[in-house]
Amino acid sequence: MTRSIIPWIGISAAVLTSLSYIPQVRKAWPRGSTRDLSLHMLIVLTSGLSLWVGYGLLKADWVIVAANGVGAALSGCVLIFKIRDMRAGK
Repeated sequence: MTRSIIPWIGISAAVLTSLSYIPQVRKAWPRGSTRDLSLHMLIVLTSGLSLWVGYGLLKADWVIVAANGVGAALSGCVLIFKIRDMRAGK
Protein backbone atom coordinates (compact mmCIF):
# COMPACT_ATOMS: atom_id res chain seq x y z
CA MET A 1 0.00 0.00 0.00
CA THR A 2 2.79 2.42 0.86
CA ARG A 3 4.38 2.01 -2.57
CA SER A 4 1.13 2.77 -4.35
CA ILE A 5 0.66 6.08 -2.52
CA ILE A 6 4.17 7.43 -3.20
CA PRO A 7 3.50 8.51 -6.81
CA TRP A 8 0.29 10.21 -5.73
CA ILE A 9 2.16 12.23 -3.11
CA GLY A 10 4.54 13.41 -5.84
CA ILE A 11 1.71 14.19 -8.23
CA SER A 12 -0.21 16.10 -5.54
CA ALA A 13 2.90 18.11 -4.65
CA ALA A 14 3.51 18.81 -8.36
CA VAL A 15 -0.03 20.04 -8.96
CA LEU A 16 -0.10 22.25 -5.87
CA THR A 17 3.31 23.86 -6.41
CA SER A 18 2.69 24.36 -10.13
CA LEU A 19 -0.70 25.99 -9.61
CA SER A 20 0.65 28.22 -6.85
CA TYR A 21 2.19 30.52 -9.49
CA ILE A 22 -1.12 31.29 -11.21
CA PRO A 23 -2.23 34.05 -8.79
CA GLN A 24 1.14 35.78 -9.21
CA VAL A 25 0.87 35.65 -13.01
CA ARG A 26 -2.64 37.09 -12.84
CA LYS A 27 -1.42 39.86 -10.55
CA ALA A 28 1.61 40.66 -12.74
CA TRP A 29 -0.32 40.67 -16.03
CA PRO A 30 -1.46 44.33 -15.94
CA ARG A 31 1.26 46.80 -16.85
CA GLY A 32 3.07 48.37 -13.92
CA SER A 33 1.92 45.72 -11.46
CA THR A 34 5.30 44.12 -10.72
CA ARG A 35 6.83 46.98 -8.75
CA ASP A 36 6.98 44.99 -5.51
CA LEU A 37 8.57 41.91 -7.09
CA SER A 38 12.29 41.28 -6.93
CA LEU A 39 13.96 40.87 -10.33
CA HIS A 40 16.80 38.87 -8.79
CA MET A 41 14.41 36.50 -7.04
CA LEU A 42 12.50 35.90 -10.28
CA ILE A 43 15.72 35.20 -12.18
CA VAL A 44 16.96 32.77 -9.54
CA LEU A 45 13.56 31.06 -9.20
CA THR A 46 13.06 30.64 -12.95
CA SER A 47 16.64 29.39 -13.36
CA GLY A 48 16.25 26.92 -10.52
CA LEU A 49 12.97 25.58 -11.86
CA SER A 50 14.53 25.23 -15.31
CA LEU A 51 17.39 23.24 -13.80
CA TRP A 52 14.85 20.98 -12.09
CA VAL A 53 13.30 20.34 -15.51
CA GLY A 54 16.73 19.35 -16.84
CA TYR A 55 17.28 17.11 -13.84
CA GLY A 56 13.89 15.48 -14.32
CA LEU A 57 14.66 14.85 -17.98
CA LEU A 58 18.00 13.25 -17.09
CA LYS A 59 16.28 11.07 -14.48
CA ALA A 60 13.32 10.39 -16.81
CA ASP A 61 10.94 11.48 -14.04
CA TRP A 62 7.83 12.96 -15.65
CA VAL A 63 6.47 14.32 -12.35
CA ILE A 64 9.59 16.44 -11.81
CA VAL A 65 9.57 17.57 -15.45
CA ALA A 66 5.87 18.43 -15.51
CA ALA A 67 5.72 20.21 -12.16
CA ASN A 68 8.83 22.27 -12.67
CA GLY A 69 8.08 22.87 -16.35
CA VAL A 70 4.77 24.48 -15.47
CA GLY A 71 6.39 26.38 -12.61
CA ALA A 72 9.24 27.58 -14.82
CA ALA A 73 6.82 28.71 -17.52
CA LEU A 74 4.64 30.65 -15.08
CA SER A 75 7.61 32.09 -13.21
CA GLY A 76 9.13 33.00 -16.57
CA CYS A 77 5.94 34.87 -17.45
CA VAL A 78 6.18 36.91 -14.27
CA LEU A 79 9.86 37.57 -15.01
CA ILE A 80 8.96 38.79 -18.51
CA PHE A 81 6.27 41.06 -17.04
CA LYS A 82 8.81 42.43 -14.55
CA ILE A 83 11.29 43.21 -17.35
CA ARG A 84 8.46 44.75 -19.40
CA ASP A 85 7.53 47.03 -16.51
CA MET A 86 11.15 47.98 -15.81
CA ARG A 87 11.65 48.99 -19.44
CA ALA A 88 8.46 51.06 -19.26
CA GLY A 89 9.81 52.79 -16.16
CA LYS A 90 7.15 51.44 -13.84
